[in-house]
Amino acid sequence: MDAHIAQKSPYGVEVTAGKTYYWCSCGQSKNQPFCDGSHKGSTFTPKAYEATETKTVYFCGCKQTKNGVLCDGAHKAL
Repeated sequence: MDAHIAQKSPYGVEVTAGKTYYWCSCGQSKNQPFCDGSHKGSTFTPKAYEATETKTVYFCGCKQTKNGVLCDGAHKAL
């Protein structure tokens, strides 16, 4: 089963050092790019991202990244 493509571009999010964020891997969350539990009953699970510094990071929106939870440009091939 493939993940739903939430959007074909990354989500820029200001993260806070020391905080953990849970990225939606299924693409069904209504709280993109973060998990809201929509994956329940599927094979998908959220993936944790621990911010090491306060800055803007770009979470994958297409759910096809090979770079953990961050955008690697995979959306350009969709």
